[in-house]
This record gives sequence, C-alpha cells and structure tokens, in this order.
Amino acid sequence: THEEELPAVDVFVCTADPVIEPPTLVVNTVLSVMSYNYPTRKLAVYLSDDGCSELTFYALHQASQFAKHWIPFCKRRNIEPRSPDAYFDKPTARPSGQDLLELCFYVKKLYEEMKSRIETMAEKGSVPPETRSQHKGFLQWGRHNNVTKRNHQSIVEIVIDGREEDAVDEDGDRLPTLVYVAREKRPQFHHNFKAGAMNALIRASSEMSNGAVILNLDCDMFSNDPDAIRDALCFFLDEQSGHRIAFVQHPQQYFNVTKNDLYGNSPLQTDKVELAGMGGYGAALYIGTGCFHRREALCGNKYSSKVDGQGSIN
Repeated sequence: THEEELPAVDVFVCTADPVIEPPTLVVNTVLSVMSYNYPTRKLAVYLSDDGCSELTFYALHQASQFAKHWIPFCKRRNIEPRSPDAYFDKPTARPSGQDLLELCFYVKKLYEEMKSRIETMAEKGSVPPETRSQHKGFLQWGRHNNVTKRNHQSIVEIVIDGREEDAVDEDGDRLPTLVYVAREKRPQFHHNFKAGAMNALIRASSEMSNGAVILNLDCDMFSNDPDAIRDALCFFLDEQSGHRIAFVQHPQQYFNVTKNDLYGNSPLQTDKVELAGMGGYGAALYIGTGCFHRREALCGNKYSSKVDGQGSIN
C-alpha cells in the first residue's frame, strides 16, 4: 500500500524548565503529536528536557500509560485538537449519543486523574521511592548521581519502544516510539540552548529511528491538525520540486489573546509577511517551532535535481 512508502518521521519536543513549563503542559504537546494520523511504526517522539527533571520524566511516563487510551479515542472519533487540555476545554467536547458521551467522560476522567498525579508530584518537588520502581529510568536521578540542571550525565530512556510486540494501545494497535532525552551538561562548557538540544536529538535519534523528516516543537505549542505530517510531505515528496525543499514551516496560532493584542503576543509581521515569503530572502523563515525539516539537510547535504536519493552521509 501507499502507507508503506511513507517516510519515517521523528518529532522533537523541547522543554527547559519544569517550573516555567509545567509537566502537564509538556505532555499535552507530546500526546497531540503521538496522536497524528500517521503509521505509528513510522513515528517516533523525542522529548528533550534541558531541565533534566525527574518530574518531567515522571509526567512523560504517566502520559505513556494514558496514551493507550487517548490515541485510539482520538482516531476512532476523529477528534480535534488532540491535546487533551485543549479538547476538553472546548464547549463541543460533549458528543451526542449515550455511548459516545460515556466514553468521552471515561477518557476525561482518566486524563484528570493523570493530571492530578503529575501536579501533586510537582508540588512535592520530587518523586517518592515507591514511584521510582515504575520505570528503571528513575535510577538516573539516584542519590549517588548528584544530578543538577547544569551538571549531569546524558540520560536517554526509551519510554515506549514501538518495535516491541507489547507496545500496543487498548485496541491492540501499535504505539509510536517515545523517548526521553536529557543531554549531558557540564558547567565549564556552553550548551547552546535549543540549538544544542536539537544537535543532541539529531545524534540520538539517528541511532534509533533515524526518520527522514524531523518536526521540532516547543513544549507549549501543541499540534492542532492531526494531518499536519501528511500536509508537509506534500511539499517534500513533490516529484517536480521536492528535492529543493529543506524545511516546511507552519505558522503559529495563539489563544486567549486580548481584543487588540495589547501585549503583542501574536507576531503579525512574521505570520502575515515574512512567512508568506515577502521578506528579503524571498522564502519563509525558520521560527524555531512547528517546522518540518529534511534530516539530510540538517546533516549538511545540499540537494539538486541530479540527486537520486540513494546516497549516504559520510
């Protein structure tokens, strides 16, 4: 089938501080991209945690369990958006029909319970010993490791391995791969913020899923279109000009903005002018989030009409 010919896609979600960017916010973004209308065995989601917080890891572990219910719920009912917080806040999140209504209430109850557990743990400021037994990854924050935000070893933990036979949702369908990454940091070396995180994610993902296309997202920018990957691939896979495209940048949409946008939250110049290709370069800008990249472009390959796509990176 044509689904078999689709390229693998890696999604990079970046967070840096569990206080400024609460773990519940982060996992809402993660769940929205895990629920894409895309073959799950070709989808891998990586969470880059520059805060190296066990609270964020705990939230991701909780989200991996809730995903077994959330993903089939989204796909069976074709709901939008697929961020739980955003969906349940909608006035229309009450489907007609008793069966659908009961299912919606059931999934919402599971979400509220997960959210409560995460927020309770965040208030405590640490993960208790009885919870640490739920996943071997918590050993990374053991008392002997002396982990701090700015001084710690590399931590890479596969939370869901989509290659495993038991990595399935409640319907028995395969789940996407989910990975937690906290790159190594030492106080005597510059870490280069999000650019450094992206470089670390490119290296880590190349050893696991190695998706030909990479989507990077800030943790507070959930995806509101379950077909966003397929829309971007229309550009990359275009037979005439696809080889010329290195990235596809999606615009941002903001909620809860005041009537006249008093605080300038919506960058209208960027969204309305520069993203339309009307800037000095005659092309869309990369704005740091909501962007699909061709992996080989990030790794230094320069495309031309003579490239047949069969080469390798040395």
